[in-house]
Amino acid sequence: MSTISMLIDGKHCASSNGHTFERSNPLDGKVATTAPAATPQDARAAVQAAADAFTQWSQTGPGQRRQLLSQAADALAARKDAFVAAMAAETGASALWAEFNVHLAAGMLREAAALTSQIGGEVIPSDVPGNLAMSLRVPAGVVVGMAPWNAPIILGVRAVATPLACGNTVVLKGSEMCPATHGLIIEALREGGLPAGVVNFVTNAPKEAPEVVEALISHPATRRVNFTGSTKVGRIIAELCARHLKPVILELGGKAPLVVLDDADLETAVNAAAFGAFANSGQICMSTERIVVDEKIADAFVEHLVSKVKGLPLGDPRKGPVVLGSLVDISAVHRCNEMIDDAVAKGAKLLCGGKADNTLMPATLIDHVTPKMRIYGEETFGPVKAIVRVSGEDAAVACANDTAYGLSSAVIGADVARALRVAGRIQSGICHINGPTVHDEPQMPFGGVKDSGYGRFGGKPGIEAFTDVRWISVQTTPRAYPF
Repeated sequence: MSTISMLIDGKHCASSNGHTFERSNPLDGKVATTAPAATPQDARAAVQAAADAFTQWSQTGPGQRRQLLSQAADALAARKDAFVAAMAAETGASALWAEFNVHLAAGMLREAAALTSQIGGEVIPSDVPGNLAMSLRVPAGVVVGMAPWNAPIILGVRAVATPLACGNTVVLKGSEMCPATHGLIIEALREGGLPAGVVNFVTNAPKEAPEVVEALISHPATRRVNFTGSTKVGRIIAELCARHLKPVILELGGKAPLVVLDDADLETAVNAAAFGAFANSGQICMSTERIVVDEKIADAFVEHLVSKVKGLPLGDPRKGPVVLGSLVDISAVHRCNEMIDDAVAKGAKLLCGGKADNTLMPATLIDHVTPKMRIYGEETFGPVKAIVRVSGEDAAVACANDTAYGLSSAVIGADVARALRVAGRIQSGICHINGPTVHDEPQMPFGGVKDSGYGRFGGKPGIEAFTDVRWISVQTTPRAYPF
């Protein structure tokens, strides 16, 4: 068990009322972490600390910010073993997934470091003689980031890295499901040398989240908010930000389709489907949720996919290497079990895996899924995946788009030009051709459409998200006025 603290104005601290909450391991129920249960007063203090640090940090040169973020990346990478242990204890994640989180998150910090000298502007032609008109991108102020548990290092770092590179100060609200994992990110940033108040960290008990979040967002110094999580909670965040006129970046749920065209290479399709569907037991926003396969090759594809999936190792990640570790809690198991029962009762065929009575749930494939089944439309967020057979690419596109979500997608086909045309018709913020739906790189514009949210993390779109545009003009010659 670990006991952690918050960080406000460079100081480790408990909650102002001394209250704590516990996060238990999903496999054995033992307490994994004890963390401070922040009050609204604590949340406001964190934002105020960030506001007080903003003036100096926003005026720090790009070279210094680059150096500090690079140092933080090294410090984070050096904590790999601690991250692996924390993720296994708090969320039941496999070492494979935790190590990937560390690798990508360190890359995000390094990419953010590289962005510090790319925050520019432009000269705009003016109709006024002698007027030099410019648009500049400037730091927005305090950024509040809220990260989830499922890819905790990646998404925790993403919530703060580009904002810091742009000269903003930040408050990270850690997830109630993995407070120690998120706390390790903060320690890496501190070790990197970021000044007191530039990065602040609060944790809250689950039942007190609404008051803490409102205090963070409503504080006058908060200028940007970013949230990664469920669409249900994202709507609440969006409404709260709208009430306070705070711009927000939302990366929400997904029902990512993998479209397998009739000319697809089977090995490519099977490997992409297995990885996209079952990495981190399907608990990724980009996870392949609906495998849409042309009926001409469906039998052969399904046979090969089942053979591969049956060989994926499942087990307690604390006891050795596995691909599928624990689901985050038993309620996730119950949700998946209900979808299996519903699909089979309505005519679907269970190919492998099946229901579980604990959080170690096997990789499960369900064939002949139709729109009348829950699994067709609802996000499983677990290792239970639907296979939908279609006839032709028009039907494949229609199936891929038959969802409220639009985050990631993929198309597998030998004719790349054709696959590109199909990709162009799919309504999603991300689409990969001949690759899995699960794919992320620090420099890429990451985000969705429809109920998967709005705004983009990563690269230059990230700069746009976390800066304000200012129009500044200089009158270089005498100006004529009408009066």
